[in-house]
Amino acid sequence: MEKWYIYIIETLSNRLYTGITKDLDARLEKHKSGKGAKFFRTDPPIKIVYSESVDSRSEALKREYAIKQLTRIQKLKLIKC
Repeated sequence: MEKWYIYIIETLSNRLYTGITKDLDARLEKHKSGKGAKFFRTDPPIKIVYSESVDSRSEALKREYAIKQLTRIQKLKLIKC
């Protein structure tokens, strides 16, 4: 069974982006190259500041949704844990 990752990326202007992937490094490189999410076209990604793994895509999507519902302050607390 392949692991799925939920991640948060910090952008150049300190915005936070949440997503899921099977390969964290490859996904970050895709975002940096401009071939990932449109979100990064005007605000380039800097680094992954948080990640966690789960056992299925379904779990990853549910966790991604839950994280996206958090406020910025709550996300920053999550990152610091």
